[in-house]
Amino acid sequence: MKVPTGNTKEDIEARKKIISDFYYKWYEEHPHKNVYNINLKDDINIRFISVNETSRHAAKTYLSTLAVLQLDAILATAKRFGVSKKPKKGVKNQEGFSEIIEMRCNLTGIGIVKLIVGVKKTNRMKVQYCITVLQTK
Repeated sequence: MKVPTGNTKEDIEARKKIISDFYYKWYEEHPHKNVYNINLKDDINIRFISVNETSRHAAKTYLSTLAVLQLDAILATAKRFGVSKKPKKGVKNQEGFSEIIEMRCNLTGIGIVKLIVGVKKTNRMKVQYCITVLQTK
């Protein structure tokens, strides 16, 4: 699969489709829809919000799109970065979370990947919210 490297609207739309298609294939291969994270000592679950947020944000850059294609490695090896935060007020997609955990991992050839995990209010389930690559200067 060839991932577009440009920043045109067409390139971003193509990357969104690549990310969405990847997640739906991943769903088929992972019927439990989760991966155990060593650092959290708990599963990180993939839900619709994971696909929605990540495809919107990661598609904006080539490297973030490449990172998403390494989902299993990110979910398994990312480490908590800083302290948990409260969800942002007024962000509808974060309303179901009691806290937001920022995690990071380093992917060879890509750089530092930021993984945002939301902790559900109702059952404390950890849900992958978004994946992006931090831009380095």
